Amino acid sequence: MRGAIFDLDGTIVDNMPVHVEAFAVFVERHRLPPLTLEDRRRLDGKRNRDIFPDLFSRPLSEEELRVYAEEKEQLYRTFSAGRLSPVPGFERLLAALEQREVAVAVATSAPPENVVHTLRELRLTDRLPVVVRSDEVPRGKPWPDVFLAAARRLGIPAAECVAFEDAPAGVAAAAAAGMRTVALTTSFGAVDFEAQEVRPDHLVRDFEEFLEGPGRQLLPGTPAPR
Repeated sequence: MRGAIFDLDGTIVDNMPVHVEAFAVFVERHRLPPLTLEDRRRLDGKRNRDIFPDLFSRPLSEEELRVYAEEKEQLYRTFSAGRLSPVPGFERLLAALEQREVAVAVATSAPPENVVHTLRELRLTDRLPVVVRSDEVPRGKPWPDVFLAAARRLGIPAAECVAFEDAPAGVAAAAAAGMRTVALTTSFGAVDFEAQEVRPDHLVRDFEEFLEGPGRQLLPGTPAPR
């Protein structure tokens, strides 16, 4: 592994419950049906411009997309202030990657304001300077564009990168880019990936389990936790 590419929401940061809260308020305000687990399976990991037409069951203008997305994401930033923490084991894994000079990037569907807010809340801004967003590429997840762009930014072939994701759409995107995939069950369980016919190379609870399992092969010499 020469490169490690991480999704942000639900992968680096344990924030999906906050997004669920924000969406719950949003759909209630707009008198939309509550989001079901099937909705989350279908929509998580995708771009706002793909999510909101689905929620409203109709095409939306660019202005409507902008207004609805900003409303929901402002809810997220308000609700998440002071509440965010990394997924267990992430900081230990990041230190191991830095020690081994493995290049690291973030490939996310989050809008730019959320990326800045979330990384600042986690105090990871300086350690994760390479960020590629889905709104910077032609197609969002489950298409591979954002992962391919992240690999190009790192200057490393996609086949030599490992992608870390929490959503079926994200795992599908990374696999389509030709990367090895690690799925975290922080947001969805194994049954949810199976339901979408998405088969990651490794399925782990969090980064601690990754480091104690497949990470020992991908990152040999990683010390055990004290």
